[in-house]
Amino acid sequence: MSPGYSVDDLPLIDTEVLIIGAGPTGLMAALVLARRGVPAVVVDRKAGPTRESRALAVQARTMEVYDQLGLAGTVLEKANSALRIQVGGSSRGIGPNLMNLQDGATRFPGIQIFEQSRNEELLVGALTAGGGDIRWRHRLVDLQDKTAEPDGRVEALLEDGEGGLHRVRARWCIGADGAASAVRRELNLPFEGKTDDATFWVADVRDVRGVPDGAVSIRPGKRTFVAVFPLGPGGHVRLLGLAAKDTITQDEALSAVAAEFGLTHGPVEWFSTYRVHHRVSTKFRVGSIFLAGDAAHVHSPVGGQGMNTGLQDAHNLAMLLADVAHNRVDGHALDRYERERRPVALTLVNVTDRAFTVIGRRGPSAGLVRTAFGALAFGFFPLVTRTSLGARLCGYIGQYRIRYHYTATADQTEWARDPVVGLRLPPVADNQRALDTMNWQLHTYGAGKIVRPDVPEWIVGPQEFGDDPHGRLRSDRLYLVRPDHFVAASIPLQGNNVDAAQFSDVLTAHRLVHVGR
Repeated sequence: MSPGYSVDDLPLIDTEVLIIGAGPTGLMAALVLARRGVPAVVVDRKAGPTRESRALAVQARTMEVYDQLGLAGTVLEKANSALRIQVGGSSRGIGPNLMNLQDGATRFPGIQIFEQSRNEELLVGALTAGGGDIRWRHRLVDLQDKTAEPDGRVEALLEDGEGGLHRVRARWCIGADGAASAVRRELNLPFEGKTDDATFWVADVRDVRGVPDGAVSIRPGKRTFVAVFPLGPGGHVRLLGLAAKDTITQDEALSAVAAEFGLTHGPVEWFSTYRVHHRVSTKFRVGSIFLAGDAAHVHSPVGGQGMNTGLQDAHNLAMLLADVAHNRVDGHALDRYERERRPVALTLVNVTDRAFTVIGRRGPSAGLVRTAFGALAFGFFPLVTRTSLGARLCGYIGQYRIRYHYTATADQTEWARDPVVGLRLPPVADNQRALDTMNWQLHTYGAGKIVRPDVPEWIVGPQEFGDDPHGRLRSDRLYLVRPDHFVAASIPLQGNNVDAAQFSDVLTAHRLVHVGR
């Protein structure tokens, strides 16, 4: 900066939310905020959206989020669907049939193979079409949270691609800038966990023989294992494998797969090696600054969960920030984000870490464990798919069985004892589509006409959707549903009236602002 000038002389960007990082997580947060009428600015040091495919899987719950934003149809049109998970190379198709086991539990059964680059393209298009503000080639230089001061804001210093400096003032900041997050470093937050010792490789390959269309395939072997994700018809796949040594070439990796599993291939479009990290930030929030996506947690890509978890972090956080911005919940509710999303990340990291203990190690003993796993899966999966456990497992894969815990004494609170409280709203009729308006809502299911309780005027309903054919939503309850689809409370009905004391407790627990009270 030239002598005689200060930071205050720099060009100023004033906004409600500053989002650092324009990957899927940051773009999702910006789009949800835009749809909720909250100004946001997204900055990223890249020159534009990612071009590499990177993450692949879009799970059922993420499809529901995309549908709320009017984007699910585009994903379905352009994605390659994986409706089954296969373990081993048997033509018997071992593994859960996701379409069957998820049918009725979600409107989007299966896994959509839709690369990260396409997710970013989709979100950028939707955001810019609505006038969203994305600033490429902008690097974070400094970040300070001054919101505790009178009239204070989060203040950031950015450098653009030409070396020019800009300052940003915002009410909140979201760090969605990846595993090497500059925002997390500015907050001096430990990124706890470990890096796997083994080397892994990934390749996008055409004309692979011996893999099923429309299925994710896991091949455990004595010397290696490989996961196969379908990118398109005719053997166009993503291969993800364990390297036999720390440094491995493309030819060595693909030759090992051909030798052990008989997977021959045609042209290779992309090849890379990496190490798997299992890490979670110690905090997801410090004051008015939040972390989301890979900036907050990283883990194995094998389960196809990472990008989805980041997108759902963003959806959760952006809905919460919008509710606070519009004075629908008070500022203390911001603690909710870390309380709800950090346990999801910890569970995912722990599960993927344990899975890699089974299949992601080198050496003879690890090979024996992998082959034993494959043999057990051969008998286990056909059995489990005929039980309710199979449907539950597929619900966790699809991420629509994630549960939030709202209060420390939930087991003592009647409105929180219903099994659906804390889960995303099970689909019945068009109840999920009703939430396209992104409002808090009151729902009933077979209760008939009931008296509207004393609630804030911006809560929609009660709306009646008829009996739940699966019995998950009860006819003797009034349900409070958050704009992010999650069931906030199940309040007993007394005839056609709600229990007033219970509802008052609900408003307090969720910190809903009721101006008229």
